[in-house]
Parts: sequence; structure tokens; C-alpha cells
Amino acid sequence: MTPSDDRLKALFAADLPPARDPAFQANVLAALVRRRFLGELGLISAASALGAVALGVVWPTLGPVLGRLGQDLAPAAIALAVAVSILALASGRSPGLPA
Repeated sequence: MTPSDDRLKALFAADLPPARDPAFQANVLAALVRRRFLGELGLISAASALGAVALGVVWPTLGPVLGRLGQDLAPAAIALAVAVSILALASGRSPGLPA
């Protein structure tokens, strides 16, 4: 190599990116993912606890209403299930399976 090539290589060496360490990058990424997971887990836990408390508060009023509504809608639900079954049998395939 000529001396000018060595000087250019030395000049451009300052602009080269730093060496990569895959293990360090994997550890940093794992720490970031763990932190995000714990944050989301905390948010979901808080929302679930709040929902459970809210449902516990309104259940004494909501329970009898849902029971009465279920009794009133039972014949319609049975008729709908029978209609879907008849359509599935008439078409010759199961409703959940692709054609």
C-alpha cells in the first residue's frame, strides 16, 4: 500500500461506526422489552381490578335484570340456534370450516 492510502485509511478510520457487540445489544433489548412488559402488565392489572370493583358495585342491581333478560331471550336464542343448524345441514358443510 502506498503512504497516501495509509493516510486516507487513518483519516477515514475516525468516521467508522463503533464495533457492534451482539450480546450487549441483546441484553439492552431484553431489558427494554422487560420494562415495557411490566408496564403493560401493571396497566392491565389495574384496569382489571378497577373493572372487578365496578362490577361488584353494580352487580346487586345488574344480576336480577340479566336473569330476567336471559329468561325472556331464551326462546329466541333456541330458535336462532336451530335455524343456524338447519342452514349448516342444508348447505352440506360445517359453519366453522372453510369451503
